[in-house]
Amino acid sequence: MQTTIKSAVQFKGVGLHSGAPVRMTVHPASAEYGIWFRRTDLDFEPLIPARWDAVGEARLCTRIDGPSGASVQTIEHIMAALAGCGIQNALIEIDGPEVPVMDGSAALFVDALLAAGVRKLDAPVRAIRILKPVEYREGKAFARLEPCDTFMIDFHIEFEDAAIGRQEKVLNMANGAFVRELCDSRTFCRQSDIEFMHANGLALGGSLENAVVVDGDRVLTPGGLRHEDEAVRHKMLDALGDLALAGAPLLGRYVGHRAGHMMTNRLLRALFADPTAFEMITCDERMARRLPGVGVHPADVPLHA
Repeated sequence: MQTTIKSAVQFKGVGLHSGAPVRMTVHPASAEYGIWFRRTDLDFEPLIPARWDAVGEARLCTRIDGPSGASVQTIEHIMAALAGCGIQNALIEIDGPEVPVMDGSAALFVDALLAAGVRKLDAPVRAIRILKPVEYREGKAFARLEPCDTFMIDFHIEFEDAAIGRQEKVLNMANGAFVRELCDSRTFCRQSDIEFMHANGLALGGSLENAVVVDGDRVLTPGGLRHEDEAVRHKMLDALGDLALAGAPLLGRYVGHRAGHMMTNRLLRALFADPTAFEMITCDERMARRLPGVGVHPADVPLHA
C-alpha cells in the first residue's frame, strides 16, 4: 500500500549553496498526494510539485520550479530519504529557497522519518516498469534505464584526485539497502573547486562538517571517510533522489557513468517522451518487496551503529 509518515518532522540548518538558515517540516499527506513543497516564507505560500517536469536548470543540485515562479533547490537528499524509506506522500513546508544540507548526507532525514513512523494508506502502490533501454549521453558521460525485475543502481565515477579516483558500485535497492548502504554517504568536492564555486555563488554553506573535501590523495574532512567508496555511494544517493521525481518507484536498472543531476533529469524526460519504453503497474505484495523502503527498521540507520 502507499504510505506517508505518522507525524510531522522538523529540520533546521543552512542551505549548502546559499548558506542561508532554513527550517523545513515534512507533514503527512493522503494517498495519491505525492510529494509537494510549500514555500512558507512567501506571502502567497506557493506549492511546488516534486516532479521531473518541474526541474529547472541548476548547477550542482536539483531545483524544482512552481507555476508561480517560486522554486526550491538541493532537494535530492530529502527526496532520496523519502524514496529510500518507501514514503510516497508528503507535504514539505520550507521557509526558504533551499533544503538544509544537514551533515551532507541523507542519514539525519532518514533517522527522523523512521522515528516518526511510516503509516500505510488505503491505496495501492503503483510503479513504473521499464520495458526497453532509454539513454541520455553527453560526451563520455551517460545515464541509462534498462529493464529489470527489481530496482537497481549501477554507478561509475572517475576523478583525478587519488582520494577518489575510479569507483563503481552496483546495488539492488530492495530490502532497505538504501538505508543501510547509502544514506550516510556525504556530498563531496575537490579543494581546487571551492574557490571557483564560491566565486559563482555556490557552496556558500559548505564546510568540513557537511561535505567530504579532498585534495589529491588527502581527505581534508576530519574523521576521514565513512566508506572507502563514499563518493560513488553519494552519487547513487543523488541518483535515487533525482529518480524519485518520476512520481512513482521504478522497476528497472539505472546505470550512471559520470552522470549528474541534470543528466538524470534529461533521462527521465527521454523516458516519458516514449510511451513504449515504460508501463505503469499496480504492485502486489510480491512486487512491492522489490522496491526501496520495504522492511526498513530505525536501527538500520548507520547513525545507530
